[in-house]
Amino acid sequence: MKKLPKLSIKSTKSKKNEIDNHEDFSDDEFLKDNNENSEKLRQDNILPDLETDMPSRAWRRMSETQTFKTVAPLNIHSPVKPDCLRFVCLSDTHSKLHADEMSNFYVPPGDILLHAGDFSMKGRPLEIERFNEALDKLPHKKKIVIAGNHELSFDESLFTEANCFGESIGTVKRCLKTKGLKSVRELLTNAIYLQDSMVTVCGINIYGSPWQPRFGCWAFNVIRGEDILKKWNCIPENVDILITHGPPVGHGDVTKAGINVGCVELLNTVQKRVKPKYHLFGHIHEGYGLTTDGETLFINASSCTKGYKLCNPPMIFDVPLPSGQSKDSLLESVEVVSYSKEESSSKPVIDISQKDKDNKLLTLTQLKLTTTKTE
Repeated sequence: MKKLPKLSIKSTKSKKNEIDNHEDFSDDEFLKDNNENSEKLRQDNILPDLETDMPSRAWRRMSETQTFKTVAPLNIHSPVKPDCLRFVCLSDTHSKLHADEMSNFYVPPGDILLHAGDFSMKGRPLEIERFNEALDKLPHKKKIVIAGNHELSFDESLFTEANCFGESIGTVKRCLKTKGLKSVRELLTNAIYLQDSMVTVCGINIYGSPWQPRFGCWAFNVIRGEDILKKWNCIPENVDILITHGPPVGHGDVTKAGINVGCVELLNTVQKRVKPKYHLFGHIHEGYGLTTDGETLFINASSCTKGYKLCNPPMIFDVPLPSGQSKDSLLESVEVVSYSKEESSSKPVIDISQKDKDNKLLTLTQLKLTTTKTE
């Protein structure tokens, strides 16, 4: 898809961070081309920040040359426009998306539901099944989900411990075997699951990744600096909507203690290379809200408070339908493309056509499978 139009907020980045636009280059075209290529290489070659382990300090330094503004959320009761895709954003619902917990929590209608992870407490099969049932009751034509640090069973590196998320691995494997499944991820039959992968819906590229800087003994932990930068280097540059579980430094990442805990390398990747129109995340419950740097709208959609009360309203945003696209495409199956070097290219990704679901044409064993591709 052609890049979506940028936000209308004027950027005030310092000249130090801008590309020099000199008109009096040398007459030697070779030198001119070499200078341009070197500048592009400098931009693309993002290096670990020297203060990556001190995100508050890093943000104080970086903010001196940043545009930063808070943004008022759209009214979730506003009507869905026929010429726009309405995205409804959730995160950190922590096994509370069911009737007993949703008496005061309203999920508005829309075209595409996005969930930025931590939909469970520990990623137990029963939690996943209940979340999957809750998704089935929501009206959105496409539902896209990533895992968070609480989805312990989704992190294959943890699936070797005897009791890594409150249940023995033997119990989980027996549960999956009785259902004819190989992975807990396959329990999510009512959503498209993204893990270092991208899906294109109605011409809009949506990329999802669950990683965050190391935090306790939870899932998808990566050491700050070079290790986590390798994860962000997987993100392609044609992303319109980026979903990560953790926040970038400086945006929706301030804890109750008043310190920044976001990822410095993620912000550098977003601002210097990928430049998505929207960046959705959660993880830091008290960071709930919207901010912008004039290029990207940063959305911390944490639905639960610090005390795990489900009360923060979902975030919404509207994207004009690209030329030649229609909402009829929401009823079609889509291909999920993997950008991870660690994920096997032979792993299938389940995607269900809403039309087929409505007509009850598919059973679990008849679901259309699309094969992931490794770039």
